[in-house]
Amino acid sequence: MHDTPPRLQIKNLTRRYDGRVVVDNVSLSVAPGQVTCLLGPSGCGKSTTLRCIAGVEMQSEGEIWVDGTLVCDTQFRIPPERRHIGLMFQDFALFPHLSVGENIAFGLTGDKPEAARRVEELLERVGLIGFANAFPHELSGGEQQRVALARALAPRPRIMLMDEPFSGLDNRLRDGIRDETLEILRDEDTAVLLVTHEPEEAMRMADEIALMRGGRIVQKGAPYNIYNAPQDRETMAFFSDVNVIRGTSEGALTQTPFGKFLTPGVQDGQEMEIVIRPQHIKLDFDRKGRGPDATIENGTAVRGEVLRARFIGNESLVEFRMDHDASLIRATVPNVFLPKAGTMMWLMIRRDKCFVFPGEN
Repeated sequence: MHDTPPRLQIKNLTRRYDGRVVVDNVSLSVAPGQVTCLLGPSGCGKSTTLRCIAGVEMQSEGEIWVDGTLVCDTQFRIPPERRHIGLMFQDFALFPHLSVGENIAFGLTGDKPEAARRVEELLERVGLIGFANAFPHELSGGEQQRVALARALAPRPRIMLMDEPFSGLDNRLRDGIRDETLEILRDEDTAVLLVTHEPEEAMRMADEIALMRGGRIVQKGAPYNIYNAPQDRETMAFFSDVNVIRGTSEGALTQTPFGKFLTPGVQDGQEMEIVIRPQHIKLDFDRKGRGPDATIENGTAVRGEVLRARFIGNESLVEFRMDHDASLIRATVPNVFLPKAGTMMWLMIRRDKCFVFPGEN
């Protein structure tokens, strides 16, 4: 019994412009009904990867497969319109001179009654029954996004490529429309590859995240795994604010003001970075007898002075200047906690929530 091939498979995709590598040896696969997010900062190669898959750009190296069939390498190329791939973009790209129904039917072939049935079916699916004769300028942003989705789904694509499709919507609408869109795509068993530079969007939407940096995929996995097991400080900092505490490894230990950390297998003299998120800093108004060699879960208490405190919705952000080296540490506390500037407090860190990475010597 043969394994079912991925709906979309990219093998060693590379794209160069005038000798400059923009996409660097990217490989990934997406199964039917799966949502994979290409996540990364602007300019890291996400959109170029999408354009190569769609066929609007030619890769310099590598192969693209759909349902186990080669659609493109550097010699052979199936044209974009025959790849069974749908596209959705940030600006919706609706034709202003065509009605909603005509926009949705634009990519359909076959007889008119069959196309009309498909248009009606999709209007119902996206909650726009009765809008067939309206024009794009008469619709809200959320309604235009639904028309764009219906048009992309009309030819029954096997794969949907989405390039920041929700960034043009205001925050009140975005979450609901995003969730509705993905529900429809999963119901259609469509493989989805979505580009975004927003970690929260990727965490909310994706079954798998492929984190890109400098044209390469640097880490790939389920959102929970990437967030809780980042491979380096840059990956960790992409998903949340971080505090960095520095020390030097000696005898498989790194000494810091917050206590010693195990760093086995690291040579003596290697600069190390202990990285922790603000929500895992524990605060106290007094030292409670914790000495410099404390080995409790939270380690050694270190004193800092409150610089500022702000309430930011469901939590408070408190910034400290530390006594020992005047470094800045940020802590978040649930609800309202607004100590005055100049208040001295003791900070401890959750050792089980720390990540230890080699620094740059």
